[in-house]
Amino acid sequence: MEKDVKGITASKEKDFSEWYTQVVQKAELADYTKVSGCMVIRPYAYAIWEKIVEIVNDKIKKMGIKNVYFPLFIPESLLNKEKEHVEGFNPEVAWVTHAGNTKLNERLAVRPTSETIMYDSYAKWIRSWRDLPLRLNQFNSVIRWEFQHPTPFLRTREFLWNEGHTAFATKEEAEKECIEILDMYYNIVNDNLALYGIKGRKTEKEKFAGAEYTLSIEYFMPNGKAIQGPDSHFDGQNFAKAFNIKFLDKDEKEKYVWQNTWAISTRMIGVLIAVHGDDKGLVLPPKIAPTKVVIVPILFSKDKNKVINYCKSIEKKLSKFDVMMDLRDYSVGWKYNEWELKGVPLRIEIGPNEIKKKQVVLYRRDNHKKENVKVTSLIKKIQNTLKEIQNNLYEKSKKLFESNLIEANSSRDFEKAIEDGKFVKAYWCGNNDAEEKIKEKGAKILNIPLEQPKKLGMSLYYPERKSVHMVYIAKSY
Repeated sequence: MEKDVKGITASKEKDFSEWYTQVVQKAELADYTKVSGCMVIRPYAYAIWEKIVEIVNDKIKKMGIKNVYFPLFIPESLLNKEKEHVEGFNPEVAWVTHAGNTKLNERLAVRPTSETIMYDSYAKWIRSWRDLPLRLNQFNSVIRWEFQHPTPFLRTREFLWNEGHTAFATKEEAEKECIEILDMYYNIVNDNLALYGIKGRKTEKEKFAGAEYTLSIEYFMPNGKAIQGPDSHFDGQNFAKAFNIKFLDKDEKEKYVWQNTWAISTRMIGVLIAVHGDDKGLVLPPKIAPTKVVIVPILFSKDKNKVINYCKSIEKKLSKFDVMMDLRDYSVGWKYNEWELKGVPLRIEIGPNEIKKKQVVLYRRDNHKKENVKVTSLIKKIQNTLKEIQNNLYEKSKKLFESNLIEANSSRDFEKAIEDGKFVKAYWCGNNDAEEKIKEKGAKILNIPLEQPKKLGMSLYYPERKSVHMVYIAKSY
């Protein structure tokens, strides 16, 4: 039985939530399970994640960071060693209390993040300045249980990520890396996922539990909400003191290490879907697409073998473009809809007429344009077009942000902008009471941009106070 040829039936602009759900399911990216908030990542989406992992892995290895794996289960006694960390994560922790019918002597947390289990080992491994820096990373899954309204990729109880955990002899080294990692993530997402984001520092209320400060990249979604992307946390000596991670320095004095943690997760697949997709389905940037080019033969009984052989010769020429040929027993129209739904950047159509003219029909997924291309210039044309698509999607993402950015110089302007689902630039006095007033309006301070204007505007809600930061504010996932 053929799939529904109608594809996506919801409008992205009019019903974003339904549109997003349909894209995720009909493009075969994820499926729901019997466990609320936990999804199946299907092969097509997992292939996108593998590309992200491959890029991140390449970058961090070039930085001298090594991969490891630590246990999924964390004894409660370890989790309790870092009180601030536990208070931040305790509502989200899932616990193992029994093995079969036997109650465990100590509860085991199902990994919400790995600081506590990893730093117990770090305390054993680090003895001297010669053991530093220690820069380790693991690719794994984590569990965050306490929330409502799960959304595939964007907000799930179990998700995949990388988590880097590094230790240094000096504060300067650690803070330098914290910025370098954020920049690495920023460039990866910009260059490969074609997503425009805003770098900044989280407020004290919004920072990672246990960190001295958190650096984040925030993205604006088409439904008027912002979402946090990759982040980098400067943990200072908080965990070092909790887990007694000390080293003997060159001056023969015993000191605590300085630490960072950082991550990017499968959430970015959700952001990718939301920002780039359209009413026909997924739209993938070429650099992250599992298949960059799909060849669809137009077959008639008398020319069938000739067309197939011709298509195979084209497929062979284009092998470096992650090309595939669709020979499935479906109609041509169904195949067109299928590959548009799955967001493949380029489609090549070849029938008897194209063979006669020694050309192909090239279709761009990003702008739906078709053109005839001579076979002799096809490779160069595809190279250039893929670059154009990548750039076009990034510029659209940037335009989405810029066209929805409102500067608010009064509480009235701010509240109107939030009500309209805008991304707000405003000025903050730095006090908790002002931050709470923002939250009362269903929004939050996303981050404090690393680059601040020389002159700050009027402080939001408290114009009599001096502004200390320009901040970005929006409704958020």
